[in-house]
Amino acid sequence: MRPPASKVRTRRLDPPLIAWLTVIWMLLWSGPTWGNLFSGIVVAVVLCLVFPLPSVELALRLRPLGILRLAGYLVYDMVASSLSVSRHALSGGRRPAAVIAVQLRCRTDLMIAATAVAVSCVPGGALVEVNGSTATLYLHMSDADDAATVHRTRNDVWRLETLVVRAFGTRAETERVAVDPGPVPPAPSEGKDHRP
Repeated sequence: MRPPASKVRTRRLDPPLIAWLTVIWMLLWSGPTWGNLFSGIVVAVVLCLVFPLPSVELALRLRPLGILRLAGYLVYDMVASSLSVSRHALSGGRRPAAVIAVQLRCRTDLMIAATAVAVSCVPGGALVEVNGSTATLYLHMSDADDAATVHRTRNDVWRLETLVVRAFGTRAETERVAVDPGPVPPAPSEGKDHRP
């Protein structure tokens, strides 16, 4: 039985990959010299032939208006979250923390990864784990005893997911994130952090 076409490893030279590996090689050897350039190209070609990467089908769409909306929301959210975190830090109060699970609606690895990166850019919540098989993000958050805050955090993640997909996703993914995720009951894995 033959493996799927996306998993077949063919020995081919990929110019962008060779260029990137050459740049990394030159940085590792302290700068751009003719010797580093030549040896970097040789090493990159050998690596591409000895360790071929599987072919990947990249379903990526670039929508300028969606990218601008995503960038604007990220800037706004970073400023607002930074102010909120600073206010809580200066207040000196102890806030219970927990890890919450947020299941995403998109299912492609690229959109899950892009959403995870967008979530990790915003202060106030730390991305703990990404489960690609279930499209679930696990976030460490404060104020976990407040149900409204937990609900708002989930909605923020879903909004970021929608903005990411509308900026880079396919039509099928855009239709998928248009569906309201609905109310989510607390998962058993959402245990409180009982640190004093």
